Amino acid sequence: MKYSIWIIIALQLLSSTVQAQQGESQRIPLIGTQAPSFKSQSTNGMINFPKDFGKQWKIIFAHPRDFTPVCSSEILELAYRQKEFTDLNAQIVVLSVDKMVSHQSWKADLESIEFKGRDKVKILFPLVVDSSAVISYKYGMLDSKSKVGQSVRGVFFIDPQNTIRAFQFYPIEVGRNTDEILRTLKALQEHDRVEGIVLPANWEPGDDYMLPFLSPEDKEELKKPDSDIYYINWYMIYKKSK
Repeated sequence: MKYSIWIIIALQLLSSTVQAQQGESQRIPLIGTQAPSFKSQSTNGMINFPKDFGKQWKIIFAHPRDFTPVCSSEILELAYRQKEFTDLNAQIVVLSVDKMVSHQSWKADLESIEFKGRDKVKILFPLVVDSSAVISYKYGMLDSKSKVGQSVRGVFFIDPQNTIRAFQFYPIEVGRNTDEILRTLKALQEHDRVEGIVLPANWEPGDDYMLPFLSPEDKEELKKPDSDIYYINWYMIYKKSK
C-alpha cells in the first residue's frame, strides 16, 4: 500500500514538473495564424474544435481553476450575457485544467446562485476538460509561475475562417471585463463588414470609423460639401458611420 502511495505521489510530481517545463517553452499562436485544433470532453459532450462550430466566431475563454472566486464571477457574467454572443454568431468555449467531475459540480453550483440580485442562469456554453494541459499549452496559456499546472486568464477571438484575430491575457488576480470582450468582437466584425476602415480607441457600435489612408474614391468624396470623411489632421482621418 505504501509503495502504491509513493508511486502516485511520484507521478503527480512528474506531471507538475512536465507542465512547468511546458510553461517555459510554450509559444502563443499569433494573430493571423490558424487556431490550433483540439478534441476533448466537455459539459456539453465531446468537442472537436474548431470543426464543431462551423462558420461561427469562437471565443476561447481559459480560466485557472474551478471553484475559485474570480473565475466563478467571470463565468456567471458570461452566462448572463451569453445570448448577446449568440446574436453575434459567436460561440463561447470555456476551458481549464480541471477534470470533468469538477466542471459538472461547479457548473451545477453556479447555476444555483442568484448573482448580484439577478435570477439564476443556465450555463449553455461548454466547459472543456484540459486536465493534461495540452490545449493550454497549444495556446500558450500555461502559467509559467504556477507549480500546479494551470492556465492564465486567456481569451482568443477566432473568426469563421478559424483565424486568430485577437487575444487578451490577464493575470490570476484580475478578472476580465465582459463588456470589453463583446466590444472587441463587435469591432472585429465591423472591420470585416465595412471595407477599408480601422476602429479608434474606445470605439463602440455607432461611433465613427478611421481611415488608414485616403483611396482615390475617398479623395473624390472629400470634395463634396456633405462628405462623410473629415480630418483632425493629416494622419487622423475619420469616416462617418451613418
